[in-house]
Amino acid sequence: MEKFNLNSISSQNRQFELLDSNVNTSINLQQSNNPEIKSEIITEWRNKIYNHQFKISKDNHNKTLHQTSLPIHTSSNEIKIDPFSLQPLSLNFWRTNKYIHNGPAMYFVIDSMESSKIILYIGETNSANKRWKGAHDCKNYLMNYKEALAHNNLSSHQDIRFFLDVPKEVKLRRKLEQQLIYLWLPPFNKETRGRWATTFTNN
Repeated sequence: MEKFNLNSISSQNRQFELLDSNVNTSINLQQSNNPEIKSEIITEWRNKIYNHQFKISKDNHNKTLHQTSLPIHTSSNEIKIDPFSLQPLSLNFWRTNKYIHNGPAMYFVIDSMESSKIILYIGETNSANKRWKGAHDCKNYLMNYKEALAHNNLSSHQDIRFFLDVPKEVKLRRKLEQQLIYLWLPPFNKETRGRWATTFTNN
């Protein structure tokens, strides 16, 4: 199985940034918490995110994973993660009796609309079965987002997916989180909201 070096994530992302540097990816969205955002504005916003993330998926198409986790070799700092191939779980998984690994993990909040999917948020946790239980900014963003979708009769489904084979050391895990964020550019992470002019975030 072919692998890529974790450090190559940043350089790969910089290549996309250079290619897209003259393209305005932001959209003039209305003020946050406003469910009156028009359907075409939401669709355009979402399509811009999809187009970027599709480039990443297409580049790694021949490396698609068919399981929820793969061994990570922290010594060589190599990893391969396909968030879209991970097992989808309800955002309210913690209210069910479904077992969730209680150790370290990366997690991805994914939105499915019609025939496409986008990653809305990427995070890391020391305890996969507890991180999403309590207060979380992304939950508020999702609520505002879903209200806007419902107002425009746009179908959508959000789920959460965990990648379990990650470093136990928090410093390494956060480094991985940052590199994945700058690769996929999920709109609800604070590092990337400006790029997409993300509304729904109470800012």
